[in-house]
Amino acid sequence: GGLIMGTGIESSSHIHGLFQHTCVAYELVLADGSLVRCSPTENSDLFYAVPWSCGTLGFLVAAEIKMIPAKKYVKIHYEPVRGLQKICEKFTEESKKKENSFVEGLLYSLDEAVIMTGVLTDEAEQNKINRIGNYYKPWFFKHVENYLKADRTGIEYIPSRHYYHRHTRSIFWELQDIIPFGNNPVFRYLFGWMVPPKISLLKLTQGEAIRKLYEQHHVVQDMLVPVKSLEKSIQTFHVDLNVYPIWLCPFILPNNPGMVHPKGDEPELYVDIGAYGEPKRKQFEARASMRQMEKFVRSVHG
Repeated sequence: GGLIMGTGIESSSHIHGLFQHTCVAYELVLADGSLVRCSPTENSDLFYAVPWSCGTLGFLVAAEIKMIPAKKYVKIHYEPVRGLQKICEKFTEESKKKENSFVEGLLYSLDEAVIMTGVLTDEAEQNKINRIGNYYKPWFFKHVENYLKADRTGIEYIPSRHYYHRHTRSIFWELQDIIPFGNNPVFRYLFGWMVPPKISLLKLTQGEAIRKLYEQHHVVQDMLVPVKSLEKSIQTFHVDLNVYPIWLCPFILPNNPGMVHPKGDEPELYVDIGAYGEPKRKQFEARASMRQMEKFVRSVHG
């Protein structure tokens, strides 16, 4: 339900759009108890109102989605890029290429990033297969950072299931704040099978003091902005939050009816900027800073 009524995005969204855009019909139980089916041709007003509704229209009980053929591996190309302008230009360029099945960026500082592009394939060079999802493997974002530190490009073949769960073991990079030694090779080999811990368990074991600390000194925010505003947006994130790494994921926003659509009449390329972690900005104040970020996002039609 959250993928449809909220936001569902992946590194293939520059081609297929958000998860809601792969849906062709929904079934909902409305407030009067009736079961209603909706599609672009049947109860279309309800169909286009379901995305972004966050459960306010009824209970989503079924969805029909388009099936996209898969292959055994994702062939990933890693390219370190330096300089904010070059990062934004490279990311935009790769996001517009339809031959890229996947596009993703990890920003490690204001002017250092690794841009990843991928294509689906059934064939792989055996010496370049990386089963990144195995419990003893380095966390994915740390693995990617090695290409930046070495200042070299690289190609790997990742099994498709491992690729889709590439950020699962480290909860993107949130786990480094929970288990600072979690990426240590000894810990991975002995206890890597235990992670990630269930979020529900983490919440259950949090005391009131820890919960308040998280609320005041921790952010988990995704801002969806037009890719043409990417450079300005990253600069704003740096000033207001100063959280790294930052996740960059492109998606195409079609001009469909409903709550969220491009400003113009044509589909527009957007980017999800994800900030997860502890802000390094001095005198960070959660409520005021988030309000400031939301104001900025609205100003660029995000």
